[in-house]
Amino acid sequence: MDIRLINIGFGNIVSANRVIAIVSPESAPIKRIISDARDRGQLIDATYGRRTRAVIITDSGHVVLSAIQPETVANRFVVSKEAPGDG
Repeated sequence: MDIRLINIGFGNIVSANRVIAIVSPESAPIKRIISDARDRGQLIDATYGRRTRAVIITDSGHVVLSAIQPETVANRFVVSKEAPGDG
């Protein structure tokens, strides 16, 4: 199994194989997911103090906050999947 890494901004990287969802932080259910992850100690804040624009949910239950748009993260995810040498 290949390990694919996705840059989520400011030099922070997540494993693409572990990502379940990339969502916007605006809705109440997503805010609740963030709060629950904080309480469980499974919240990773990779925003460097900037506004949260994307919430990345992993299969391990970790929730990663990113300061870049969900579309940008998703595009990096797709580009990584189509990288040369994936034969």
